[in-house]
Amino acid sequence: MLGIDLGTTFSAVATLDASGRAVTVPNSDGDILTPSAIYLNGLTAVVGQAALDVQSEQPEHVATLIKRRMGYPSFGRQVDGRDFRPETLSALILKKLVRDASARVKNLDPIVVTVPAYFDDSRRKATHDAGRIAGIRVADVFDEPCAAALTYTFDQDDRTDREKFLLVYDLGGGTFDVSIVRAARKRFHTIAIAGDVQLGGHDWDRRLVDYAADAFVAQHGSDPRSDAKSLALVESAAERAKRTLSKLPQTTVTISHAGHSLSVPITRAQFEAMTRDLLLRTRMTVNEALRQAGVGWDRIDRLLLVGGSTHMPMTRSMLRELSGKDPETGLAVSEVVARGAALHAAIRASQMAARADDLADIVEVHVNAHGLGVEVRDKDNVVNDIVIPRNTQL
Repeated sequence: MLGIDLGTTFSAVATLDASGRAVTVPNSDGDILTPSAIYLNGLTAVVGQAALDVQSEQPEHVATLIKRRMGYPSFGRQVDGRDFRPETLSALILKKLVRDASARVKNLDPIVVTVPAYFDDSRRKATHDAGRIAGIRVADVFDEPCAAALTYTFDQDDRTDREKFLLVYDLGGGTFDVSIVRAARKRFHTIAIAGDVQLGGHDWDRRLVDYAADAFVAQHGSDPRSDAKSLALVESAAERAKRTLSKLPQTTVTISHAGHSLSVPITRAQFEAMTRDLLLRTRMTVNEALRQAGVGWDRIDRLLLVGGSTHMPMTRSMLRELSGKDPETGLAVSEVVARGAALHAAIRASQMAARADDLADIVEVHVNAHGLGVEVRDKDNVVNDIVIPRNTQL
């Protein structure tokens, strides 16, 4: 079985080893994470790091951040002079991930692909369609925070009879989710979901891009954001700077454009100040999830971090100040979702085969992320009558 974390910026694949432990499967290059980037040129399609490597030179041939467009009728811009649907591009990534995994994993079925918990039905269907286009039978589309909760619980063998409340804070490259899960030894019950499908690490990167580009405009009078190649270079430099600021108090963003070059210094304090509103949006979403669940911080037993953007010190500091608890960082935050998807695939396989093992007895209960209702329109008047409120048990 395979669990696939189809991420906005990076993707990962996991399976269960001979001992039943979820492990991440390296790609053909030996890397645990595969960049969710595609290079297209005629009949040539290359997925992964090689696509990122040529993005600054050939940005018109490279597609990134595809996950943010899932559910839309088009990718939003041409790639290689052609229009694509986002599920068609995602299918290329899925095909690469499964092909690489097949060299190391004998039995691939069932395959589970994760999505943000706050994805609506059109985005989930687009993810299913991407698998179909890739020639892959996706057995289930599984919520990313729930997958992470499975991983943390199984890895630390925390399956006691006493129920525990887990809050999963999932800040990825392009989306943000909060889920509250009530977990016991044989039961995982999601009780509340909140999220923002247009908020992620890319938005923090963009603030650095704008800060450095504005400084370049002030000094040289031309805007590197107006040129596709220059913009790609600035975006790459900004992402590196963001990663550096997670470890060091200051760094620089270097821009080369129109025959000029400029190194713009930036401190962690400046970066945190210019992105404070983004962090506040995640804080408000956390509070909304707690309100929907009807629990306070005193009921939360474990605060789990998921997604590469949680490496930023500001996220951990905010959560510690908000909750009075230390977030758990014992597992690789970029791998826990794929591992949880593999565990979910194994649970499904055991239940479908009616095997008498520990996995077959596990009950997973989920909720709908969005309210479902009937909309009536009369000219400019619109009434949406909610029939099934969000966070209703499925």
